[in-house]
Amino acid sequence: MKASYHILLICVLTSFYGNAQFFLTQEERDSINRYGRINHENMMAQLGITALRPGPSGDPTAPNAANYDESIANPCPELPEVLVTNTGKKVKDADDWWNVRRPEIVEDFEREVYGRLPENIPDVTWTVKVEDKEFVRRTPVIAKQLVGHVDNGSYPSINVDINAMLVVPANVEGPVPVLIMFGRPSFPAPAQPSQEDMETINTSFKDMMIKHDPKLKAIFDKYPAYSPITRLPGPNFWEPLPEGDLPSTEQLLNAGWGYVTLDPSSIQADNSAGLTSGIIGLVNKGQHRKPDDWGALRAWAWGAARTLDYLETDPLVDATKVGIEGVSRYGKAALVTLAFEKRFAVGLIGSSGKGGATLHRRVFGEAVESLTGSGESHWMAGNYLKYGAAKAGFGSKTGCDLPVDSHQLIALCAPRPTFISYGIPEQGDALWLDQKGSYMATIAAGGVFKLLGAKDLGVSNDYLKEEMPPHNTSMMDGELAWRQHDGGHTDWPNMKYFIPWANKFLDYQKAPAE
Repeated sequence: MKASYHILLICVLTSFYGNAQFFLTQEERDSINRYGRINHENMMAQLGITALRPGPSGDPTAPNAANYDESIANPCPELPEVLVTNTGKKVKDADDWWNVRRPEIVEDFEREVYGRLPENIPDVTWTVKVEDKEFVRRTPVIAKQLVGHVDNGSYPSINVDINAMLVVPANVEGPVPVLIMFGRPSFPAPAQPSQEDMETINTSFKDMMIKHDPKLKAIFDKYPAYSPITRLPGPNFWEPLPEGDLPSTEQLLNAGWGYVTLDPSSIQADNSAGLTSGIIGLVNKGQHRKPDDWGALRAWAWGAARTLDYLETDPLVDATKVGIEGVSRYGKAALVTLAFEKRFAVGLIGSSGKGGATLHRRVFGEAVESLTGSGESHWMAGNYLKYGAAKAGFGSKTGCDLPVDSHQLIALCAPRPTFISYGIPEQGDALWLDQKGSYMATIAAGGVFKLLGAKDLGVSNDYLKEEMPPHNTSMMDGELAWRQHDGGHTDWPNMKYFIPWANKFLDYQKAPAE
């Protein structure tokens, strides 16, 4: 009974934490931290780890301050081969890649970094909860609130409902391409009742209020023209557009794209306490993970793939032209999604840092040890903790001991269009993310794109020789693209470059509706 109560408590707290963490009491925060430590310590015990190295501090005056000295940033500069098999044979053609080398790389990433998908993941049943016709500024749209219920018949104590919002332009001949964006779903501009309907609502509402409290009748009689519920102003079609870039969602709609906002926390909580709840906990029936079980990044990617399952059934959507997008931790998730889920056609990977596009072997800003502590280890497979171990039955390991690195993760996306995006530290895209480490990985991944008949960044694949270009330099001639914009921790400034680039490779041209 006590164990069931703890599972229920964690399910409630982690779900609430993912959606509105600023409303949590200190007691609730302490509970999440406590259960997070329990899950983390359990994994350390499974792996025989007795001590982890602490992650670097963002405080430059701290004894363990993060390194920003390039002269010591590459302790093991030689990356794992991307086009040489585990038996030492060179990958000569596409068949070698698809049948031999790619499966080897996938196996290493699943076992050591992101975790494996379980064989017994329950089915997801999608429901359109609400469909609304709206206007987003001047664009008419159809918005659908989607709920994907995961079958929890095998373990009813844990409920998982995937929350998403599909928005497609209604002034374009469909079906349209769609970009799934990790974030918080909401109706962009909910339609409102007409003036006549509003009067009916207010009349009924007044009657109901008077029945509840008869004293209100005198007040309403005193102000006969007053309406408790008023309409919000509708869209102003003549209002000039704001200066600067429109929000990414509006840029997509104006270009004839739809978008889905997908709530990651409805799939798997973004904390270690949630590992015994969410989709991971549901499959494990509330028990702890094994070392090669999936982490949150892989679970979010699975949720994105299940959302694509729904889109394949919606006649408004061209499911062969569905992309994935995310920034920061969701940039990591977007890259993992594109790498492992081959049905996605294109990806925009924003400011993803360590665990995303940045090389694990690099010791610059964010480190492997940043991801092995209890605060972020839920993103990864349990086995990843080994590479932050100071003391363990197997000795100690560092990022240099990893059998794979992020250049190979990017290579798993080939030959599909893959756009690596960053901002600049001066505007808040912190140097902690190691933009250069991501550029090196992108350079090193290029050989696989070329092997499969696609184009890379158009320079050599020598990641130690090629210098990262100045920001606002577009390297977008091929299916592998790089652009560091002059903004902060967002990919918004790159959206106006991403859309035409994606249109070119997806062969999409906006067609006005008749």
